[in-house]
Amino acid sequence: MNLEEILSISGKPGLYKLVAQSRGGVIVETLDGSKRFPVSSSNNISSLKDIAIYTHDEEVALADVFKKIADKEDYGTTISHKEDPAKLRSYMMEILSDYDEGRVYHSDLKKLFSWYNLLHEYGMIVPEEEEETKGEEEEKEASSSEEE
Repeated sequence: MNLEEILSISGKPGLYKLVAQSRGGVIVETLDGSKRFPVSSSNNISSLKDIAIYTHDEEVALADVFKKIADKEDYGTTISHKEDPAKLRSYMMEILSDYDEGRVYHSDLKKLFSWYNLLHEYGMIVPEEEEETKGEEEEKEASSSEEE
C-alpha cells in the first residue's frame, strides 16, 4: 500500500492526492479526482507515509496498521469512526495490542478508522498481489502511450 502521495491537510476534512509541487506549496486533488486546488506551505500537510501509531516499545507505521486492519477485515471496510470511544479502543487493542493508550487519543483513532474506510472506498486498500498487478498494468499503459 503506497501512502507516499496521500496527504492529510490540517483544517480540511478527508484525504488528498499529491499532484505536483508549486513554488508556494503543493497542488492536490480529492481522492475521487473531482477537484484540484493549491495548498500553501503555511498549512500543516502530512503524508500518510510519515504518520505512525505509538506503542509502548516503538512507533508502528500507519501503512502497517492499515495492513493489520485489512488482514483482520479480509480487505473489507472496518468499524465506523463514529462508534463509541470504548468500542474504538477495544478494536484497536485487537489490531495493535501494545498501542500506547496514553499517547493515542480518541481523535487519533477516529482519523485512523475514517482514513482506512476512505482509502478502501477509493480502491486503495487491496492485497499486495493485486497492487503489484495493478502497478505492472499501469507501467505497460504508460510505455505503450509513449510509443504512440
